[in-house]
Amino acid sequence: MADNWQTGITDIEPNAVRVRGYDIADLMGRVSFGQAVYLILRGDMPDESTGRLMEAIIVSSIDHGATPPSVLAARTVASTGASLSAAVGAGIMSINDHHGGAITNCARQLDAISDRASRDTCSLKEAAEAQLADWKVKGIRMSGLGHRIHSADPRTARLFDLAREAGAFGVHCETAMAVEGVFKDQGKSLPINVDGAIGAVLADLGFEPEIMNGLFMIARVPGLIAHVREEQTRMKPMRKVVPGAHQYDGPDARRLSS
Repeated sequence: MADNWQTGITDIEPNAVRVRGYDIADLMGRVSFGQAVYLILRGDMPDESTGRLMEAIIVSSIDHGATPPSVLAARTVASTGASLSAAVGAGIMSINDHHGGAITNCARQLDAISDRASRDTCSLKEAAEAQLADWKVKGIRMSGLGHRIHSADPRTARLFDLAREAGAFGVHCETAMAVEGVFKDQGKSLPINVDGAIGAVLADLGFEPEIMNGLFMIARVPGLIAHVREEQTRMKPMRKVVPGAHQYDGPDARRLSS
């Protein structure tokens, strides 16, 4: 008989399911999805403002059009007649170091810069300037800044506002803004993008970098499901999925009612 192994995530007994000690039936209808995600990943129940911040992170990355590698992979596999799970799985497996991974990479780099500021007893901007210069010599790029489409990522300011409301705008968010300032002083327009904002906020919430890519996966699954189902119902099988050749024909711009 194999040795028993331990898990501290979920306890299952007849007629009872407890996630991190909380009865899941009791949580249903009482806590937000953002709070539940935080709970299962961190082990403790966050307050409502942190839950809203977590949900904003998830919403911010739910989809970004038909050109990201994960969507192209999912649609290509769906075009072969594969199942929903296989096609979505292909999309998830496309989320790695260069797609979605900027969140984790940026958080680690922000850690290095803020640590340098503490070690050298200097400002975050001075530490960022010195660290970026060192990385440039080594050919290391700063993650989480700039965007191939957006000159000012509309999601960044909103996440930072929500982080302030939740009391989670800490040293990593401040460091990200210092880095942006260094590039601006050098005449380079490299604003913080949504990946950089998410990495900074999650780091200030206490998440370890190794799990941050998982938040992007959680966020992107609904979008991948939508793309796969559209591929299955609107497109011909075994078509050539050409990046950037699509045209949007969905609803016109609209807003939530107040």
